Amino acid sequence: EVQLVESGGGLVQAGGSLRLSCAASGFTFDDYDDYVIGWFRQAPGKEREGVSCINSSDGSTDYADSVKGRFTISSDRAKNTGYLQMNSLKPEDTAVYYCAVGLGYGLGFRGSLYDYWGQGTQVTVSS
Repeated sequence: EVQLVESGGGLVQAGGSLRLSCAASGFTFDDYDDYVIGWFRQAPGKEREGVSCINSSDGSTDYADSVKGRFTISSDRAKNTGYLQMNSLKPEDTAVYYCAVGLGYGLGFRGSLYDYWGQGTQVTVSS
């Protein structure tokens, strides 16, 4: 069974940092030449939005305008884990953050590009 488990969320003051992790089990990144790890978030009363994604084949990345310059996405193929480093956090970053993995569809924030989703981790930024 394929599972993605997010961790690293929590409560932080504005201006602080958090590092989210997305650990994959049930499949191995090494089995695929091309996969994309995406991070999404959903705040109460709002629709889910794409935050960042990374293409394993060439390391290309994409970021939502709201997080550019503050968030950095990365992945460690050997550890079967993706990461989202979040710096200079703002109260409007408060949301449940989800990771997702897409197998061979390319970068993007459409939900249909992703095959597997985690259960989410709460990030709360206080002012």
